Amino acid sequence: MSEITTASQPDDPGRDGAAVYDITTKRSATSHTESAGSDLPPAVMVDGPEPTGPGFLTRITGAKRRPVVPAWLKSKAELAAASKWIAGYYGHLCAYHAFRLPLYAAKLAVQCPRGLAKSAGGTVRWVADAEGQAVRLASVRREDAAEYLKLSRQRDARVRLRTLVTVLACLVGIGTALALYVLAPGWLQAVSVTALVLALGHLGTEPDAPVATRAVELPKVQRLTSDIVLRALGALSISQINQAVAKGRDGFVFTSPITRDGPGWRAEGDLPYGVTVSDVMDRRDRLASGLRRPLGCVWPEAVPEEHTGRLVLWVGDQDMSKARQPAWPLLKAGKVDLFTAAPFGTDQRGRWVDVTLMYISGIIGAIPRMGKTFLLRLLLLIAALDPRAQLHVFDLKGTGDLGPLEQVAHRYRAGDDEEDIEYALSALRALRNELRRRAKVIRNLPRDICPESKVTSALADKASLGLHPIVAGADEVQVWFEHPKHGGEFEEICTDLVKRGPALGITLLLATQRPDAKSLPTGISANASTRWCLKVMGQLENDMVLGTSAYKRGVRATMFSWADKGIHYFVGEGSDARIVRSVYADAPTAEVIARRARAVRQEAGTLSGHALGEEAETEAATASFDLLADIAAVVPAEESKVWSEIVVARLAELRPEVYGGWEPEQLAYVLKPYGVPTGQVWGRTEDGKGANRRGIEHSRILTAMTERDGKRDAG
Repeated sequence: MSEITTASQPDDPGRDGAAVYDITTKRSATSHTESAGSDLPPAVMVDGPEPTGPGFLTRITGAKRRPVVPAWLKSKAELAAASKWIAGYYGHLCAYHAFRLPLYAAKLAVQCPRGLAKSAGGTVRWVADAEGQAVRLASVRREDAAEYLKLSRQRDARVRLRTLVTVLACLVGIGTALALYVLAPGWLQAVSVTALVLALGHLGTEPDAPVATRAVELPKVQRLTSDIVLRALGALSISQINQAVAKGRDGFVFTSPITRDGPGWRAEGDLPYGVTVSDVMDRRDRLASGLRRPLGCVWPEAVPEEHTGRLVLWVGDQDMSKARQPAWPLLKAGKVDLFTAAPFGTDQRGRWVDVTLMYISGIIGAIPRMGKTFLLRLLLLIAALDPRAQLHVFDLKGTGDLGPLEQVAHRYRAGDDEEDIEYALSALRALRNELRRRAKVIRNLPRDICPESKVTSALADKASLGLHPIVAGADEVQVWFEHPKHGGEFEEICTDLVKRGPALGITLLLATQRPDAKSLPTGISANASTRWCLKVMGQLENDMVLGTSAYKRGVRATMFSWADKGIHYFVGEGSDARIVRSVYADAPTAEVIARRARAVRQEAGTLSGHALGEEAETEAATASFDLLADIAAVVPAEESKVWSEIVVARLAELRPEVYGGWEPEQLAYVLKPYGVPTGQVWGRTEDGKGANRRGIEHSRILTAMTERDGKRDAG
């Protein structure tokens, strides 16, 4: 370790008595004088010299600039939605009161005599200077003659002037009334009399009995203030916040004013040192209690580009799960281009959130009854509205929740029986073969047509290339990966589709209610680019869906309540995790949308497979094959050990429709459930040279067959 040579000088003013640290002896000293007077090596300051802060130009260069034009004003969709809402609001207001105008007029006519009496009485009191009577009586009680005479003379002058004004007003009023009666047309007379009656009726209205009723009952929401925020944070029982408040410091330092943000309030600031946004999110229920707001209105969030103590608190006017969601743009009309974004939900502020279903692989995770299947069905409905897209739908729950998509799906199966598993496996094998075919097509296309080596919307339009979008969705996918016989092959194929499928126009969407390492293999969860996580119960499940360390970064789907159905964290579209409420499309609504998608496909001539009543060609062939028996058939007894690549080649010759395109690695996956390992096997290449390669032992195959058949007989 290099020696530190920096030392304090004895004549250095301002350093006497400062705390120093002797690096050699690891001890503290309280003065430089004591250190200099001994034989010890010179000590250095712990904190070092005071750094010079950045200049003004450096500070303003790195300053965060707020947008000149608000985000909602730059968005055509948000501006149109706001304009539509304002027009509807004031249109409703006008229609409400216009319909009740006759009732208002009748009320005012009934109150006209009372208004006339109040007007006459008020005029008489004004002329008689009744407002000064109390002062005059007070002077009489005090027996102050001089003041009384002064007040009496003032009253007499006022009464004379006011009487003259009143007489003149009466003469002008009577003259105007006679002129209108004699000279004015009938409609003007009617308007004048009506206006007079309404004015007198309004004058006769009691303050606690208004004529008009409210057209809109506005919710009474308390404005968010700094005192309310500090009070709520102080109620979280976080020691650092309480200590800061006890010492007279702020428990929360606001970095910007509290502003109105959509249908709610937004507060941003720094928590005390050592307190993270995650600490606040863990106590979201207490925070809602401190704010005196429903839990669904309170959404603490982290700021990814800032430190972990920067908190953004958004408090909505209404519970997010109960607030009225705007009508989905694709509900009644419209097509979709899967290579561009389409709306699927709204954020806390009611703004639409889009998703692009091409170039992604997606995972949906949640505990039961939180809207996982509805979300998967919604995404598949979006895919169905692109007439080019080919859908592969697998409802492993078997309840028929994905049933509306049956009329547009190229492959569809509901259930987890053995024949359903075989059907799904056959479809996935065909998808993997399609993946390889597409890779060859893309590889052979000219660079000017396919410069990025991936499927584009323009290429998908060319039917001759066969590069149409393919979207495969499976609900309760843990059934596949936990299958005792085919689990390894399902995992291997899905991992390949997740890794290579997005660039080749194949999207795989997997939903599970048990997001753990067994039901959601690491190879899949680590490579999925888009995630939807509804409520989960723990950190492990949270990070399996949203990605490693998401829980530590404050992205916690554990904070959602049981009432937050359909509300989830969405990671994708190039953005950080966002809280989204997906569009609610129930089964009847899904049926209507699927029928519209089918009509569009019929018009485009793209209906295929199951939607046309066709069954998979390989289903019958794959339903009865036996992998172990086939290996035993192609590997004779005299070959005790054989390379995997040789076994795969022989299997492809035996059943090309089943084993065609298999790789040696895939053989290891599919044999794993049977307890047959692959290891190093010595053999000779075609040129006669010896080599070690991965392979299998014939005896292991026979043992696995015997154990399997024994279990079947016992069953």
